Amino acid sequence: MLIRSTIVLASLIALLPLQAAHAAPPATAPAKASAAPSPQAASIPKRPEEIAFEPLAFEPPDAKSFRKTLPDGTVVYLAPSRELPLVTVSITFRGGSSLDPADAPGLASMTARMIREGGTAKRKPAELDEELDFLATDVGVAATDTFTTATMNCLKSNLDESLALFVEMLRTPGFDDDRLATGKARVLEGLKQRNDDAASIIGREWKRLIYGPEHFEGAEPTAATVAAIDRGRLAAMHKRIIHPANAIVAVSGDFDEAEMLAKLAKAFDGWERGELAPPPTPPTATLAPGLYHVPKEIPQGKVLIGSRAITRDDPDAIPLAILNEILGAGGFTSRLMQKVRSNEGLAYSVRSGIQPKVDYPGDFRAGFESKNATVALATKIVLGEIDAVRNELVTEDELDTAKKSVIETFPRQFESKPMMLKVFVNDEWTKRPADYWKTFRQKVAAVTREDLQRVARKHLDPEKMAILVVGDWNEIAKGDLEGRATMKEFFGGEVKHLPLRDPLSLEPLPDAKAAK
Repeated sequence: MLIRSTIVLASLIALLPLQAAHAAPPATAPAKASAAPSPQAASIPKRPEEIAFEPLAFEPPDAKSFRKTLPDGTVVYLAPSRELPLVTVSITFRGGSSLDPADAPGLASMTARMIREGGTAKRKPAELDEELDFLATDVGVAATDTFTTATMNCLKSNLDESLALFVEMLRTPGFDDDRLATGKARVLEGLKQRNDDAASIIGREWKRLIYGPEHFEGAEPTAATVAAIDRGRLAAMHKRIIHPANAIVAVSGDFDEAEMLAKLAKAFDGWERGELAPPPTPPTATLAPGLYHVPKEIPQGKVLIGSRAITRDDPDAIPLAILNEILGAGGFTSRLMQKVRSNEGLAYSVRSGIQPKVDYPGDFRAGFESKNATVALATKIVLGEIDAVRNELVTEDELDTAKKSVIETFPRQFESKPMMLKVFVNDEWTKRPADYWKTFRQKVAAVTREDLQRVARKHLDPEKMAILVVGDWNEIAKGDLEGRATMKEFFGGEVKHLPLRDPLSLEPLPDAKAAK
C-alpha cells in the first residue's frame, strides 16, 4: 500500500500548477491611494436579504452523447476528463440479492466479495492482491438488492495491465477455499452483533413487517445459511450475474475514446453472453397496521412509523417528495425537526423518508430515538404532523423553500463524471423516460399546495401505518410524567410484542433472554 500511495501522490504533485505567476507583488511596490470606492464595492448590498442572485443556469447532460456500443452489443458510457492521470472503470451487472435462493440469503453479496478476494483461476489471492497493489490499482465488487457493481480505479500509465487483471478477476474468479472460509467467518462475526444495536434490530423487523420474511427484502442470512455457501453455489451465482448480457460499462478519466473502446472490445472478446437476469419479484406480504414492540433494555426507545408507499415512476412521486421535504426530510427546516427536536427537545434527530422501488412500491417511514418516558409523546407529535399535512394546506413559504431546495441542489448528481455516468447507467437499466431530467425542475416548480395535500391524503394515512418500537416497554408504555401521552393512545392500546431474535438463527429468544 505504501508503494501505491507514493505513486499516486507523485502523480498528483506533478500536476500542481506553478505559483510564481500568481505571487503577490514585491513589498516595495508603491501603494496606490483610492479616492473613491470601486464600482464593485458600491454594488454590495447593506444587508444579506438584499443580495440578488442570478437564476441558476444548468442543463443536465444528454446521455446519448456519452453512449457507445461494443461489437458484442455491450453498452458503454464514456466521459473523458484530463484533470488527473487516472481512469475509473465501473461495470454494473443486473442482479443482486434479488436473485438469492430462499435458502441462501446473502449469497449474491458473498459472491461479490469472493470475486474480489478469492483470486482467479490463474492467480492465488495473495498474488492478485500484490499485483494490484504494485500497480496502485483499486478494485472492488459489491452487490445491492438489484445490481452487482465492479469498479476499478488506476493510473493512466498502467491502464492496460490493470484492465487485464480486472477482467480476468471478473471472468474467471478463483473462489479460493481459504479466503471463502475467512469471508464466512467475518460474516458470522457480524451476525453475532446484530442485537447489539437497536438500529439493527428495528431495521430487520421493519423489513419483515413491510415486505415479509420470505421476500428477499426481508430475508437475512443465518449461521446455517452462511455455512451452506460453498464454491459451487458461488460459481452458479457468478455465472448467472457476471457476463456481458447483464452488463453496462461506464468509464471516466484520462483516456482517448477510440482507444478505450478498442481496449474494452478486446477485453470482452470471447466472453460468453448469458441470459439477462430477471427483474425482482414483488413482495406478496401486506402490512398489517398496528403497534409493534421488540424488547430491549435500553434507556432510549427507537421508533419507526410508516407504511408501503409508491413506485419510483408513480405520477405522484415528485409532489410526494416535495411533501416529504417539508414533513421530515428537510433537516432543520422540516416540521418534524422543528416540533420534536427544536420545540420539545424530545429527540436529537427525527426524519422522514420515502424509499420508492422501481418494480414495486417501496415504503414511507418516519423515525426517531427518544427517552423511554417521551417515546409516546414524540410518536403523538409525529402522527399529528402527518395528519396536519393531510388536513391543511402547507404554507407558501414551506412550499417555496422545499421546491428551491430540490431545484437548486439538482445539479449535484451531475457534478462529477463518475456520478453523471452512474445516473446514466441506472436510468438505462431501469428504463427511466429519456426526458426525465430535462423536465424534472419544471415539474417540481409546477407543484402546488393543493397537490401536496392530495398526495398526503392518498399516500400518508396514519390508520394504515405501523408503529414499531424497540426498547423497554414497561417504561415506554407509561408515557411522560406530565401525562401528555401514553402508548394506549395508539391503535386502542393494543400492542403486538414481537420477539427479540437470536442473532445467529433469527429464531425467537426465550422471554428471559429477550428482556436483555
